[in-house]
Amino acid sequence: MKSIIMGVALTLAAALIGAYALVLSGLIPANADAKPGRLETWMARTSLDATLRRDAPKDPNPVALTDQNLINGVHLFAQNCAVCHGSEKGIASLSPIAKGLYQKPPQFATDGVEDDPEGVSFWKIKHGIRLTGMPSFRYSLSDRQIWTLALFLKHMDKLSPAVQQTWQQVQNWPVTSVNQVVRK
Repeated sequence: MKSIIMGVALTLAAALIGAYALVLSGLIPANADAKPGRLETWMARTSLDATLRRDAPKDPNPVALTDQNLINGVHLFAQNCAVCHGSEKGIASLSPIAKGLYQKPPQFATDGVEDDPEGVSFWKIKHGIRLTGMPSFRYSLSDRQIWTLALFLKHMDKLSPAVQQTWQQVQNWPVTSVNQVVRK
């Protein structure tokens, strides 16, 4: 029995030393344009799913579903999210920032999140997602603003004409005129 325990301990120690050496070798890519391995992808997805099940709010969104609140959500999206998550034009209009991110951020007009519970969207916006380009907005947006964004994301596939008109005006990247010249 003692030899079995010793064998297991030595095997675990060898595995830890091997993993440590692999990390130190630089053979595990750290660059944003490299595809992660299956183990890394599984660990990240499993951890995110477990965290969302445990921590995402389950209560209903405290922000009422009104056109004005949806318009406020569109404006918040334009100011904080569109540069990565796009405009109503969807995948056809990826910004230079979105093109360079790994993982590619979903373009919400085409890769919608309307089926996500609003509490999940709230949690992702508030806390961000580690090892992706998704930042935490907990220090720059109030909870009410985050809930307003979650409201817009939940209903972005069924907007009234007034809200749709506002959504169509969102640009995901600053447009500069050919006549504007940057001088140093």
